[in-house]
Amino acid sequence: MNEADTRRELVAPKLRAAGWHRAPHSYHEEVTFTDGRIIVTGGVVRRAAGKRADYILRYSRDIPLAVVEAKPDTATPAAGLQQAMDYARILDLPFAYSTNGTAIVEHDFLTGAERELETYPAPAELWARKTGEAKLSPDAVRQLDTPGYVQPNHRLRYYQETAVNRALEAIVGGKRKALLTMATGTGKTDVAFQICWRLWGARWTADGSPRRPKILYLADRNILVNDPKDKQFAPFGDARQRIENQTANKARDIYFSTYQTLAEDASRAGLYRQFPPSFFDLIIVDECHRGSAREDGAWREILDYFATAVKLGMTATPVRTEDLDTYRYFGNPVYTYSLRQGIDDGFLAPYRVHRVITDYDAAGWRPSVGERDRYGKEIPDGEYGTADFERIVALRARTSAISKHMAAFMRANDRFAKTIAFCVGQEHASEMRHALADANQDLVAQHPDYVCRVTAEEGDIGKGHLGRFQDVESETPVILTTSQLLTTGVDAPTCRVIALARVVNSMVEFKQMIGRGTRVRDDYGKLFFTILDYTGSATRLFADPDFDGEPVAIVDEAIGEDGDPTQEPLVTEPEPFPDTGPSPDDDGGPIVVEPPTIAEPRRKYYVDGGICEIATHLVYELDSEGKQLRVLQYTEYAAEKVRRLFVNGAHFRKSWADRTERRKILAMFEERGISFTTLAEQLRQPDADPVDLLCHLAFDAPIRTRRERASRVRLEERAFFARHSPQARELLDALLDKYIEAGTTQFAVPEVLKVPPLLAYGNTGEIARMFGGVDNLRGAVLELQSLLYAQ
Repeated sequence: MNEADTRRELVAPKLRAAGWHRAPHSYHEEVTFTDGRIIVTGGVVRRAAGKRADYILRYSRDIPLAVVEAKPDTATPAAGLQQAMDYARILDLPFAYSTNGTAIVEHDFLTGAERELETYPAPAELWARKTGEAKLSPDAVRQLDTPGYVQPNHRLRYYQETAVNRALEAIVGGKRKALLTMATGTGKTDVAFQICWRLWGARWTADGSPRRPKILYLADRNILVNDPKDKQFAPFGDARQRIENQTANKARDIYFSTYQTLAEDASRAGLYRQFPPSFFDLIIVDECHRGSAREDGAWREILDYFATAVKLGMTATPVRTEDLDTYRYFGNPVYTYSLRQGIDDGFLAPYRVHRVITDYDAAGWRPSVGERDRYGKEIPDGEYGTADFERIVALRARTSAISKHMAAFMRANDRFAKTIAFCVGQEHASEMRHALADANQDLVAQHPDYVCRVTAEEGDIGKGHLGRFQDVESETPVILTTSQLLTTGVDAPTCRVIALARVVNSMVEFKQMIGRGTRVRDDYGKLFFTILDYTGSATRLFADPDFDGEPVAIVDEAIGEDGDPTQEPLVTEPEPFPDTGPSPDDDGGPIVVEPPTIAEPRRKYYVDGGICEIATHLVYELDSEGKQLRVLQYTEYAAEKVRRLFVNGAHFRKSWADRTERRKILAMFEERGISFTTLAEQLRQPDADPVDLLCHLAFDAPIRTRRERASRVRLEERAFFARHSPQARELLDALLDKYIEAGTTQFAVPEVLKVPPLLAYGNTGEIARMFGGVDNLRGAVLELQSLLYAQ
């Protein structure tokens, strides 16, 4: 009995006997709970298989309790336990089961105990064990089991469901503060809505009184409160209220406000004081890393005023500095879903990093003796490096080289790929915009807004550019240059390229930058994005232990004065971020904030002359297991994987000759991100057989073309052809021609017999008769393959 039979005939009946089919309980078979990691290697983008559990057992619609892995009846009962435990850990389930249909092995994560069972525990038993371990009161148990809002065609992802249940268990269990840390693009607002809906439906309150709770949704941008209010929280209907116009309406249940609206300043008293201190039961603080936890901040006064309210913080980038500590205020996260997890699950887009180094950055720049800048000022002697460029010395040749490289990169890939270029300051952003426009004159002639600067100086014009850039239906602007386009409220779902032309020292800032590109848009073909790193910031921060999402590729490339690479690309494996709050007159759009001005820095010098070239270009990728590759060429990476799988070339060729084995090999190579098309392109061997490409790379064997292999068989294996009729020999010869044209895919029988020129030999039955039957036909084709790879 195979696994499917075991599930149908043995497992499902036992689950029904335990009562898992009776509402509100349920069991769900073959549940795929991740989308599958997006793997980018060479020119190939594909998805790995998603994780799939045989069964997930739910106490109610919103509360999963256990995972069951079933194996054939010939396996031991515990054969699937490790897999069940892995899935249970990912799904945050307290119980894991493995079965061969007859016996059952249970792992209890609450106690660490394992035991063998004959029947499955009933839903009530598992629920009692879970809630008992959590020491929840009967009322808290009822509140936790309150159903969420059902949104057609929009079911929560597994990690969102886990975040909701973890937060609810903390709140109904009596915690006064809780923190959810979820990477940008993972749907924190959906989580917040379901938390509020279930607490509202359960009539949970901070003081235990039997009424609907009063909830405040707090953020520091109008767009971050208006969007949730009008979209995700729309099912609350008239229970919603936006606090504005200095009016405190106390008749609603769900309130939305910015800190600025509630806070007091020199011209007005704090609006929050119009509410009694005990008015709110729950305060949700979105983007809570942006100042709410600062001990001396005005925003903290609001949270402290509503002392009896439970506070739930949400952030993608918690901050820990001397005076601003997200964890110190909210405590450790009750749940974390990181960038790395999102990429591994396939819910977030991975990224390829190109480390591009100009010769000025590689070796430093030094002025000649007595050299003067654009305005006639003598430049102090000394060696200037990347951190000095555009701060102390502005080198037009470097900006030009970077712009030409960006233009060349986009020309080779997609000239309409939405791109954000982060520059040192507003002045540098202006210089970069001019240089990029000059490097793309043909497109700028057709689209004057092809490249735009968006900084504080542009005001509403800049916001207009930014709005069109964010619009998935708007073709232009394509490139935005900015000095510090803060990511809060700036959602660019189709952003495909992020260029770093300034040094980034803050991990929080770096995560916010790349967070703009992590959203997957299958409908727009956006499955990954690219970071062009001209300052070494990205590659340096990848090595930081706090970083949790490695790139799929990093490319190191040297470029010259014209922006072209000067060598073959290689494939490889501080200052706090300013807590810049929004202005009180925030109009609801994305905010552009400039870095703080340093008082009287060293004089800046402007150098218009000189020749700057790209010195190095490295590509950093992740392998199929999500591990960063070492610095090596793609061909070396492929060779290493072949040597791990096969002892020598003869072993590889023998396995490759067998059609069944060849399919397994192809699947293994695909899983490891090895593309034969990419290898053939890099080795400039488009006519070589894949087995020869890989044997050459891994075992230093000579490369043969498919034509050479076919010619050898025709000359040296005449005895093979002589065993068959003239018509059969003619067909086998035509099959070799198809192999020369397209490779081993042409040995698929009977499919290949249905395409020209083999179609002219008749239908499959007629062709089989030439060989004395179908078995003889298949045998002849298999033998031909073996002869092809005999040497």
